[in-house]
Amino acid sequence: MHWKVGILTASDRGYRGEREDTSAQVIRELIEEEIQGEIIEYRVVPDEMDEIMASLIEMTDYYQADLILTTGGTGLAPRDVTPEATLNVIDRVAPGFAEAMRMTSMQKTPKSMLSRAVSGIRGRTLIINLPGSPKGVQENLMAIIDQLPHALGILTGKEGDHG
Repeated sequence: MHWKVGILTASDRGYRGEREDTSAQVIRELIEEEIQGEIIEYRVVPDEMDEIMASLIEMTDYYQADLILTTGGTGLAPRDVTPEATLNVIDRVAPGFAEAMRMTSMQKTPKSMLSRAVSGIRGRTLIINLPGSPKGVQENLMAIIDQLPHALGILTGKEGDHG
């Protein structure tokens, strides 16, 4: 299967060009290597609710991504609004991905309980929030990556429910 994937980084410093977006590079490598996904859109936006929402909507409705992975903005800081932006644009929640990522991360660091990442569906697009750090992205994405092809197959209608 060939999956169309969007990457959205929410980072004030990344948006201003003050920090290299190494987390998105980790996402790109894992998606291309593990599920043969094609990155069809990538962008960096500031930690602003409206900009995150607009990017998610454009990636789903215009670019018709099968999967959107966000990085950044999932912590407890006042400007961390990626989960709220995601919840504002999805039609249905798909909490198992975020739960599995937190459960796996908790085995490595108790700080992972501070993650407010969410996952859900807009139309036929799966949207999953990942942490902002490259290490967090690697750990969290590897916790769920083996289930993504099946989930995307069901969601896009390319595969029957439950295999």
